[in-house]
Amino acid sequence: MADPTARLLALLGLLQTGVERSGRELAERLDVSGRTIRHDVDRLRELGYPVDASRGSTGGYRLGAGGKLPPLLLDDAEAVAVTVGLRAAAGIAGVAESGARALAKLEQVLPSHLRPTVDALRSSVDRAPENNDTDAPDPEVDAATLQAIAGAIRNQEWLRFDYEGDPVLVEPYRLLTWHRRWYLVARDPESGEWGTYRVDWMRLRMPTRRRFDPHPLPGGDYTAFAMRTIAVSGWIVHARLRIDGPAEAVLDRIHAAVGVVEPVDETHCILVTGADSLDTVAAYIGMLMMDFTVESPPELIPRLQLLSERYARAVAGSPAAPASAPAPASGPVAEP
Repeated sequence: MADPTARLLALLGLLQTGVERSGRELAERLDVSGRTIRHDVDRLRELGYPVDASRGSTGGYRLGAGGKLPPLLLDDAEAVAVTVGLRAAAGIAGVAESGARALAKLEQVLPSHLRPTVDALRSSVDRAPENNDTDAPDPEVDAATLQAIAGAIRNQEWLRFDYEGDPVLVEPYRLLTWHRRWYLVARDPESGEWGTYRVDWMRLRMPTRRRFDPHPLPGGDYTAFAMRTIAVSGWIVHARLRIDGPAEAVLDRIHAAVGVVEPVDETHCILVTGADSLDTVAAYIGMLMMDFTVESPPELIPRLQLLSERYARAVAGSPAAPASAPAPASGPVAEP
């Protein structure tokens, strides 16, 4: 590669993949001598890019941390993949706006031969609505909040915040996004208890800058733990229902994050479920296709009654309805 500037950019692109590459490999990839590679590495260092080198038969070069942010060097497939990924980020609260800015910058510098591909993706790919399982609006999460939490996780520093009005101090371990909501899996340093916290309910306090010795979650599956605990702590409203059916049958029909099931006997169980509105709970509980009794909250009962009456009118007005449709039962659903 004769052009020194083009060769320098190509070398920087090879080094920023994070994989350590030997001087011989770099020389072969760029069709130059090992001496030229050493000269170009020194030139990159002069320009502010930290290039780490290790000696020996297994040694090589890689781009180190710090220094200047290197130019984004992507091949054609990578550029298209990043474009598609940034468009998908538009549905994730907290990074949608920054993702849109990054996408605009990327599309502005795309080479002409890639623009038809990206334009085809823009004109032929649609996004379906993300919020289709609840009547509650998507919560707003500030990108700076996500960055602060991620930084505390990375640096293993205690995180202090107000949660629904109460002060909380935790050891943060994982951030999780699910159903357009962000969650933090963390451990109470005093009690040792683990919990899942909704980020949109958190108000961060000043950084503690106090490090902790990590105590990994038993089993190590942070996502599975969050899915189990969201059902009882991650919703705005919760309901406790007595189901006329065995626990195994209910577990076969729900996701772990939808509810926690406690067996009562061989033919009954308790389902603790939740959502961001009681109307959503009322609509989805019928999908169990099992009789149930509301134990709490009492405010759920009028919403179930409204649905019962609406379904009864639909049945009575249907041409396929029997001549004498039975009146809707108010039994187990309407009991407090």
